[in-house]
Amino acid sequence: MVLDGIRSALAKFLKSDRYERAVNDFIKELQKELIKADVNIRVVVELTKRIRERALKEEPPLGVSRKEWFITIVYEELSKLFGGDRKPSIKPRKKPWIILLVGLQGSGKTTTAAKLAYYYKLEGYRVGLVSADTYRPAAYEQLKQLGDQIGVPVYGEPRNKDAVSIAKNGVKYFIENNFDIVIIDTAGRHHREETLLEEMKEISKAINPDEVVLVIDAAIGQQAYNLARKFHENTPIGSIIVTKLDGTAKGGGALSAVVATGATIKFIGTGEKIDEFEVFHPTRFIARILGIGDIESLIEKVKRMQIEFTEKDIEDFISGKINMRLIYKQLINIKKLGPLSKILQMIPGFGVKIPLEINPKDMEKKMGKWIAIINSMTYEELDKPEIIDKRRMKRIAIGAGVDVDDVRELLKQYEAMKKLTKQLKRRKDLLEKLSGFKI
Repeated sequence: MVLDGIRSALAKFLKSDRYERAVNDFIKELQKELIKADVNIRVVVELTKRIRERALKEEPPLGVSRKEWFITIVYEELSKLFGGDRKPSIKPRKKPWIILLVGLQGSGKTTTAAKLAYYYKLEGYRVGLVSADTYRPAAYEQLKQLGDQIGVPVYGEPRNKDAVSIAKNGVKYFIENNFDIVIIDTAGRHHREETLLEEMKEISKAINPDEVVLVIDAAIGQQAYNLARKFHENTPIGSIIVTKLDGTAKGGGALSAVVATGATIKFIGTGEKIDEFEVFHPTRFIARILGIGDIESLIEKVKRMQIEFTEKDIEDFISGKINMRLIYKQLINIKKLGPLSKILQMIPGFGVKIPLEINPKDMEKKMGKWIAIINSMTYEELDKPEIIDKRRMKRIAIGAGVDVDDVRELLKQYEAMKKLTKQLKRRKDLLEKLSGFKI
């Protein structure tokens, strides 16, 4: 969202000596910037009215200046629009979890479906994709190609023009095969296209989704409010994913959609690549808009770029449990850090000795191969790499576009890390025995 004008308006406010006049001047600038960013006018009026009333009527807490209190009010009110400090609920509340994606044509639903599947796959869930778009030519082929790229199966019936039956059959197929999450990609709609909206309702009725997600383009503009409300009236929206929020889009339409549906933004797409997809944090986003959280955001970004493990990952690692999901997380995050010639030496258990004469680009190529190899593995192979025999190696190599030797090399690295975790477990058990405390 391009709202740099808000930062300069806030700077002017802080320099002013006349509080009430400064508040009114800031409100005018805020209104102008929000409208410029395509936020619905009704939303802008209601928001700025609340800010003005609180700023002029509420007394700041003891020890807090009026200017500090005003900044807090602006921060709080803007944050509330995006869900406040409430973290979006990302983990499915049950299994299987059925997600229905809806939105306009061109909003990026199909790519978003793959990104969402990829995100949950890395979190350890068995994810299936269903292509229920019967209007757009080659919709199934596009989703199938993306599914193959990330190692997620795709259900589709290319010759069937009944989207409702495809969605129903796809959900049934994945549930019968014990998948954790099923994501249904539907045809792009317009809020005036009653036939397509009726089809959307029929699909929802047939599959009874646990969550309906509105996929919205960051650059959609003023029509977002009415569009989102129309979608919400037909199929109640549970959450929102904003696509193409790469810094060039204004993004105000997304804010309008939040207000119109009462739903919260869960994820944002920040680029075209599959991994350019992240959980949305309202307070961090607003802090960045206001220009008061840049340093904190930078620190957070550095932390995110480091090797990230969940508490369960760490527990599994220390307990001697290791699989390809853990290795994959290391590779994905380390690949972002660079320079690879130094960083690869820091991977626990990999023990890669890198002579100075080796080109770092060669190492990056090697890591790219390993990532492609893991993407080509089945869910069973990710959890139990020991089952990978010569036949499986050949299949994985073909799927990843690499040689069988590359697959064999990665499996050797896996075995090295497995030995390391066993050593850690033995030390952990010994410490527990000597101390009498459970670690």
